[in-house]
Amino acid sequence: MSAISLRNVQVSYGDTRVVEDLSLDVAQGECFGLVGESGSGKSTVLRAITGLAPDWTGQIELFGQPRGKTIDREFAALCQMVFQDPYGSLHPRQTVDATLSEPLAIHGIGDADRLVPEMMTACGLDPKFRFRLPHQLSGGQRQRVAIARALMLKPKILLLDEPTSALDVSVQAEILNLLKRLRREQNLTYILVTHDLPVVSFLCDRLAVMQQGRIVEIAPVSALKSGNMSHAYSRELVAKSADRVAG
Repeated sequence: MSAISLRNVQVSYGDTRVVEDLSLDVAQGECFGLVGESGSGKSTVLRAITGLAPDWTGQIELFGQPRGKTIDREFAALCQMVFQDPYGSLHPRQTVDATLSEPLAIHGIGDADRLVPEMMTACGLDPKFRFRLPHQLSGGQRQRVAIARALMLKPKILLLDEPTSALDVSVQAEILNLLKRLRREQNLTYILVTHDLPVVSFLCDRLAVMQQGRIVEIAPVSALKSGNMSHAYSRELVAKSADRVAG
């Protein structure tokens, strides 16, 4: 059984069709990358899965269970999302403790005094930061808080929307290593949206290339690393990425 299965999914914003006839399967424990240029529909796929873009048709299943179009407690306990901007995704007036305790309170889970420091430590945050506000943290520390928040309910799936693109290059590697370790330790399934192909090479097992709302190719990450992508658009993305690295 796939952890995530999408069949003939179409997503619209008003009269604008953003994702067209998309189908893919992600195995349990896999990290699956969605790549493509800005506006290709990558983030919209994640938003449809979470319920943030409810105007979709087709079929979305998580572990064989059909996904509705709203955000409910059962879904929140199974699947969480980490957003691109750690500055915008955290409440500026909530301490780290309040941010991490909130999911526990909503779901009636006690023992926050033990669970919050435990998760902070698991995400590489010193528990002494527990009562600090977001503006008292660095960008990398804020993203660690966002990841810790996503993991508080022990979900099986994380949806990662450009989780390192707003960070300094020196911090990006730390967050990627953290995500890799957490996936291994907690047997997590990831869908990673990014335009950064080296990130896909480091973190993912397979990838789908999106162009104008459609998947044009699904390939193992070994094809990306070896430069053996099949579709012309995929090869164009690889060439552009190589040019950016060289420049």
